[in-house]
Amino acid sequence: MNDTPSHRSLPMAFAIVVWLLAAVVVVLGLKDWMPPLASEHGAGIDSMLRYSLFCVGVLIAGGHAVLGCFLWRFGRRALPTDVRVDFARERRWSLIPVVILAVVAEGGVLVIGLPVWGKVYGDAPANALVIEVTGEQFAWNVRYPGPDGKFGRTDPKRITLDNPLGMDPGDLAGRDDITGLNEIRVPHRRPVKIRLRSKDVLHSFFLPHLRVKQDAVPGMTIELWFVPTEKGSYELACAELCGFGHYEMGGALVVTGEEEFQKWLEEKKNG
Repeated sequence: MNDTPSHRSLPMAFAIVVWLLAAVVVVLGLKDWMPPLASEHGAGIDSMLRYSLFCVGVLIAGGHAVLGCFLWRFGRRALPTDVRVDFARERRWSLIPVVILAVVAEGGVLVIGLPVWGKVYGDAPANALVIEVTGEQFAWNVRYPGPDGKFGRTDPKRITLDNPLGMDPGDLAGRDDITGLNEIRVPHRRPVKIRLRSKDVLHSFFLPHLRVKQDAVPGMTIELWFVPTEKGSYELACAELCGFGHYEMGGALVVTGEEEFQKWLEEKKNG
């Protein structure tokens, strides 16, 4: 092999590039890229995401640092070096990263993730507002129980263009139900329980500002709850590719004061 200055400087240049790439990735990872938080449980979600980003950033920086050192130290050698293989040492160095990654990943899930999971999918408070949300190609059907606090029966065989949820007109409990399309209105600081369904294919109920994301699965009713902490209008999106019209399957979660919400309910009842 040639031992020229240009040949010796090439590994050094590669090492510098590797280190710079790691620095760029870490700097970009430090950017606060998440949308403003608007839910009570969302702080736990953010903590989990930041923990994951931090751990991945440390691993990337460490891996690139070691790789750059190897390039810098050994890349300038003119001749290959005969190294005796130590299988016991290789097994140890292979096992160490596995143990570290397992502790990092599972530790974060157990300590940070499980409490948030219990918060979202556990039992909702007794005063929670229950709302049924049914995804379809390509809209969100929203239903509130009427003054009786009960949802009316639904039957897939009754689904028509005029009756998208298949509500049974003979069920008295459903006559005062309030229905809407692509808009969910909720009161500020009150727990909201979502009953999520799908009438055709997989959809994904996604409220990025509230850190809520849950697949809607045909044939299943999935329940989750959250507490909106900020008033305003927030994006409701479908995060699952559900067909050619997926791009237009959007809506809004509107968070208002309790009085304004009750006024809206009365207008819907009388309308």
